[in-house]
Amino acid sequence: MRRHAVMTAALVIVVLTTPRPAMLTAAPLYSGPRPDPGQMSALPSHVRRVEAAMVGIRVQVRPDRPSVATLGPERWGSGVIFDAAAGYALTVSYILLDAELIEVMLRDGRTVPGRLIGLDLEVGVGVVKLQGPGPWPAAAFGDSTTVAAGDVTGTVGVSEDGALVATSGRIEAVRPFSAAWEYMLDRAFVVSPDNAAFGGGALVDSSGRVIGITSLRLGAAPPYVNLAIPIEKFLPSKDELCDKGRVVSRRSRPWLGLYTVSGEGGSVVVAGVSPAGPALAAGFRRGDIIVRLNGEKVASQEDFYARLWRGTVGREVQLVVQRDARFEAITVRSADRYRVYRTSDK
Repeated sequence: MRRHAVMTAALVIVVLTTPRPAMLTAAPLYSGPRPDPGQMSALPSHVRRVEAAMVGIRVQVRPDRPSVATLGPERWGSGVIFDAAAGYALTVSYILLDAELIEVMLRDGRTVPGRLIGLDLEVGVGVVKLQGPGPWPAAAFGDSTTVAAGDVTGTVGVSEDGALVATSGRIEAVRPFSAAWEYMLDRAFVVSPDNAAFGGGALVDSSGRVIGITSLRLGAAPPYVNLAIPIEKFLPSKDELCDKGRVVSRRSRPWLGLYTVSGEGGSVVVAGVSPAGPALAAGFRRGDIIVRLNGEKVASQEDFYARLWRGTVGREVQLVVQRDARFEAITVRSADRYRVYRTSDK
């Protein structure tokens, strides 16, 4: 059975309730209503302006690559072309992580090879290059810094059978977001209603300009919402990412490969470990409560990440965890995720 790479809230809940790291599946097959290709004029104008630039992205990963354990060897997602000359398309990073073979499906029915240009794992986005002469249909970026709750939006994705999946909605909230896999944004968009083809879908404003990339579906049950990464997180480093394959001017974040969730009173609870991270052999157990990091009290998941990322890659990190009625000290040497995963063809 094909496995996919879109991380839904239900899968995050799996992290909380199972002794293994989160098993992240990919974009679900979409079974809801789709726009009739012959009736595209019925779409809202702000959705129509981005439709031609939307692509479907099919990815194959070698079975021995570290991301296969959580994301699977075959993935599908959406992307949006933003550079007509170079053929660059923007998507969410987990679709492309460790990618070996990439196929890109355009709205005109063509399927072309793609090449992994680079990933920004801190932001959660990636760039793929369409192989061919071009020029390509491209969407325009908007200003996400002024987006506020209540703003009208459209979310546009591509289902695995190539159908356009468009949803008109609004910004439910603008807030910080942190997740189990050592990931945090100081500003993210919560969009309602959700779009079923959310992984890598474009979030557009009322003028049809791209203001975000849809990353996750949140919620334990309907009605779901989507989490979108503001385009402001990508634009300042866009050229560097496309040129170097990663944002080399930004200091690398220490990575442990821990999955954590927030517990009672803001506590940080270990839910599992990455099969590719240094935490695997360090002795963590599911249910451990992280109390201190390098001697400093940990107050929340956000606080844990902030304190961890102040350190330096390759240095030992000393953690104190509460396990049952005892306190245990655990030392683990942090790593650079970009040396563990395949993040670029460069």
